[in-house]
Amino acid sequence: MVRTEISLFLKNAPGELGALAGRLAKAGINIDALTIQDASDYVQGIFKARGKSLKRIAPAASYGSMQKDSADYALIRLLVDKTDRAMDLLTKGEYVFDIIPVIALEIEHRPGTLAAMAQKFGEEGININYVYGSALPRGKKSLFVFCPEDIELAARIFKD
Repeated sequence: MVRTEISLFLKNAPGELGALAGRLAKAGINIDALTIQDASDYVQGIFKARGKSLKRIAPAASYGSMQKDSADYALIRLLVDKTDRAMDLLTKGEYVFDIIPVIALEIEHRPGTLAAMAQKFGEEGININYVYGSALPRGKKSLFVFCPEDIELAARIFKD
């Protein structure tokens, strides 16, 4: 199923995630999935992509400063049950965020199920940019979020 993922930068400091989660909870927004990484990894990926396919849009000194500053932030990706309401809340809170379509699959929680999903992407020639997911140890289902390069093709393949 195609879902809208929100990616945002959050200050990498104690209490920031709790404050964000509290704001979402107060607005009645439930977090369905979440992953956090040091933003410097993300920024380094941008630098590599810039060198391959993107045009330089700022002087080298700006990129160096951006890379240094990015260690002070975390990149958070999340799926919520009320995306529009969450985006309004984030806009009012002056968060820096973006949205992207992803494939969220609820799969059986047993050995080999994730392998089968990933193999299906591969058989169709769809590269997976990143994936995250989780399950409870004795649960019957897992939720995995895939960010494929070709969202339209992936949506057709996994619509069932």
